Amino acid sequence: MNRTSDERLKLIQELSAILPEGTLSADEDVLRSNARDYTEDLEFVPDLVVTPNGAKEVSLLLAKCNEFKVPVTTRGAGTGLSGAALPIRGGVVLNMSRMNRILEIDTRNLQATVEPGMINADFRSAVEEQGLFYPPDPASKGSCFLGGNVAHNSGGPKAVKYGVTADYVLNLEVVLPNGEIIWTGANTLKNSTGYNLTQLMVGSEGTLGVITKIVFKLIAKPKHDLLMLAAFDDAYPACKSVSEIMNSGVVPSGLELMERKGLQLSSDHLDMPFPVSGDHDAFLMIEVDGDDMDKLFTDCEVINGILENHGVAEVLFADDAQTKSNWWKMRAAIGEVVKSHSVYKEEDTVVPRAELPELLQGVKEIGRRYGFESVCYGHAGDGNLHVNILKSGMSDEEWNGTKLENGIREIFRLCHSMKGTISGEHGIGLVQKKFMNEVMTDAHFRLMRGIKASFDPNGILNPGKIFD
Repeated sequence: MNRTSDERLKLIQELSAILPEGTLSADEDVLRSNARDYTEDLEFVPDLVVTPNGAKEVSLLLAKCNEFKVPVTTRGAGTGLSGAALPIRGGVVLNMSRMNRILEIDTRNLQATVEPGMINADFRSAVEEQGLFYPPDPASKGSCFLGGNVAHNSGGPKAVKYGVTADYVLNLEVVLPNGEIIWTGANTLKNSTGYNLTQLMVGSEGTLGVITKIVFKLIAKPKHDLLMLAAFDDAYPACKSVSEIMNSGVVPSGLELMERKGLQLSSDHLDMPFPVSGDHDAFLMIEVDGDDMDKLFTDCEVINGILENHGVAEVLFADDAQTKSNWWKMRAAIGEVVKSHSVYKEEDTVVPRAELPELLQGVKEIGRRYGFESVCYGHAGDGNLHVNILKSGMSDEEWNGTKLENGIREIFRLCHSMKGTISGEHGIGLVQKKFMNEVMTDAHFRLMRGIKASFDPNGILNPGKIFD
């Protein structure tokens, strides 16, 4: 709940006395611009927005808010899809956009130290200029912040070969709710020194501490890549081919699934020609990368043989850099384009990759029973299926009531029955927490609440997220 006018004035006075001029804002336009993220149409207006310029300012802010028990919601670029950056109980939004520097690229040790407000794509470009590579590449990489990537353990197309954000975080500078500043680990590839606080912070969605510096592991940049697009008349054989590709000895650097409607909406929106002729229903976009071009061509031949065994209708190769760029742009835009096309909800399901065909079939069957349409796409190589649920013929009462919620629960129960879970990379935040009991037991909640209480006994950091 937002503060009263007297409480708000008192908070402004207290923070203004300890923070540099220009750090604090109660301007209505600023508050509104920090009240939303990419999650549906939700909006929660904070009392104040603070834009710090370093760990010391974050420390001063948190210590004061902890003293007054004022909620603090850390915000990156606002590209999240789970509502994790929404200040649902008012208080302070801690906007990290000014902390956007690369502090060091250590080419000797293949490491980089950055601030959390650094944009993913800008960081990747900077390390690539040094011949190095930072693989995690979420669809919003052109605008999302690295701090938000760490907070959600973001993935992206490259995760199938290179792993997710957690696989590249070596160490974190974190400000605790009482204002203490700690480093969670060491800048080493191995660390067996007590509990792994670094990995505990990854994926914690700003509920345990505020990340102010990140030390990332880097790798050498691959010299070449090849990209192919496979069209199938039905999604089921497309999904079936995924597991066989991954068992063939070839490790793709990207293996993405797209249904026709999503790809069509994206190509229309971007004013790009639809890449494949014919009336095909499903597409796999497959990339291989490495330093030996002859091996990459051999890998593509192996993949092509598997696709043919599964009844592929057509296979295209991107024969120039522009075509590669266009195909990736169409893939990356699907989520945002579907959002603009219809009232929707997006679910971030994930199962062991061999179960992907049955998951997709199950999602479609559940949709038919509950009366909603779905546009599915995602990272097929690691079993991560994004399910965009469209309102379609559902009434407002059905869409906003228990009918849709029950349908989503069925999808999550299906995932859980396949040894999967309810979020692969988008996090839990606000909108998914009511479904956590589908995959978590009382023991899980007890442990997580104990961790939260140990870090944040006054419950000021991003309250109301993940669990109550």
